[in-house]
Amino acid sequence: MKLRTLKDVDIKGKTILYRAPYDIGVEEKDGVLVVKDDLRIRGTLPTLRYLVEQKCKIVILTYVKRPDGQVVEKLRTTPHANKLAELLGQPVLKVDDCIGEEVEKKISAMKEGEILMLENVRFYKEENEDDDEFAKKLCKGKDVIVFDGFPQAMRIHSSTTGIERHLPAVAGLYLEEEVSMLSNLLENPVRPFTVIIGGAKISDKVDAVNNLLKMADKVLVGGAVANVFLKAQGRSLGQSFIEDVFVDSKRREKRDWVEYAKEILEKYKEKIVCPKDAVISNGAEVRNLNFSSEKMPDDFSALDIGPETVKYFEEIIKSSGTVFLAGPMGKFEDEKFAKGSEEIILAMKQVKGQTIVAGGDSIDMVQRYGSLKDFSHISLAGGATLDFLAGKELPALLPLIEKGK
Repeated sequence: MKLRTLKDVDIKGKTILYRAPYDIGVEEKDGVLVVKDDLRIRGTLPTLRYLVEQKCKIVILTYVKRPDGQVVEKLRTTPHANKLAELLGQPVLKVDDCIGEEVEKKISAMKEGEILMLENVRFYKEENEDDDEFAKKLCKGKDVIVFDGFPQAMRIHSSTTGIERHLPAVAGLYLEEEVSMLSNLLENPVRPFTVIIGGAKISDKVDAVNNLLKMADKVLVGGAVANVFLKAQGRSLGQSFIEDVFVDSKRREKRDWVEYAKEILEKYKEKIVCPKDAVISNGAEVRNLNFSSEKMPDDFSALDIGPETVKYFEEIIKSSGTVFLAGPMGKFEDEKFAKGSEEIILAMKQVKGQTIVAGGDSIDMVQRYGSLKDFSHISLAGGATLDFLAGKELPALLPLIEKGK
């Protein structure tokens, strides 16, 4: 997929509506609200620095969490503006609305290279409705949209697809990098290509897994996702968490993931690699269990992959040309069940080819056991990354795609 980017157009001196990916929660420290994690803000710095160099006026638009059309003081974008100012090393102006006369006055008074943070667009119920009149108001006084909101690209909202109906739009540098890396993963991975899938739920990853299975050489499963496949193999799993049935209320569909896992195992039995053993616990006792020779006691749960599985996974990972990781191998927040996730991260650091990490828990693992710089690419989106890898259209990207490319 080839996107039209901000470097493909003349934006010098323009007033930019910058759609940022700043859907970041906040926490209170010393009586002041601060963003919990600044990775997404750091990811946008190259785009913003380029816009400043081009003497643009930069108006930042984002939503923060789910205020449901109400003004929620703890969900204002002020902490985001403060953190951005700190990281950029220049002031970031702030206005307590995203449309209206006060906003228009602020924009008119801006000088070249200045940045203005708008208020949380989800304070208006029209945002989630993709209300066209509201989208038109968001665009008032701006010349071009620079879209860097990859984590929100699957949303049909006024601040995503809505604004793109009213102004020419180009991709920012952060968005361009995400799409380029993920496209390459789908179209031209260096082989052997290994996918590692973990975490609690299979429902939010199954479409991506299904698509990646067509092109991957091996898919290693861990965490509670592995429990679904292990149950499909007939293993006893005691009290282990298993997302065996999922009800999609929007589609009014009920899916039995264990039956689905049986189908996947039958079709891709040479590719899917399930754990051979596990670290299990009943709260009082922690021990290893080998699935081929032991039955899990009824009061125990699988909480990490076991040492034999770790060794086998490591061998596959280290011999790979491309590795993609989405999700932990167990309950890594507890040190008793963190060894599997830690060893997987350490093995990925030794891969000479491309290593791509996606999702909040995976990023937490990387930061706990290494550095983000140890990996080729860190995808800062969750659902959008999985949708992209599943081959689904992301509505907000459609207007940015170069025709015929």
